[in-house]
Amino acid sequence: QVQLVESGGGLVQAGGSLRLSCAASGSIFSINAVGWYRQAPGNQRELVAACTSGGSTDYADSVKGRFTISRDNAKNTVYLQMNSLKPEDTAVYYCNAKITRVLATTKFEAVYWGQGTQVTVSS
Repeated sequence: QVQLVESGGGLVQAGGSLRLSCAASGSIFSINAVGWYRQAPGNQRELVAACTSGGSTDYADSVKGRFTISRDNAKNTVYLQMNSLKPEDTAVYYCNAKITRVLATTKFEAVYWGQGTQVTVSS
């Protein structure tokens, strides 16, 4: 079993900062690509930031220059540093990871999602 648990969400004023964390636990061989998504009421879930196993990053245009994705492979944890927050950043934020597990002698990769953490930015 693998679990992703997000933390760090909350209520912040416009212009403020939050740091989200996503900790992976379970029988993990390796964590490959990771990403942060968000979903606001009435909207589809959208990719906010992504990071490959090699450390390459990509961001949605709406958050470039304000958000930073990072990972601590030793701790199996992914972070999203969010600065200069805007009311339109209000959403439930989800982490996503492609994780390789080993069962007996077989490796297989699957995609896992966290339960989500609410971020609310007041104007």
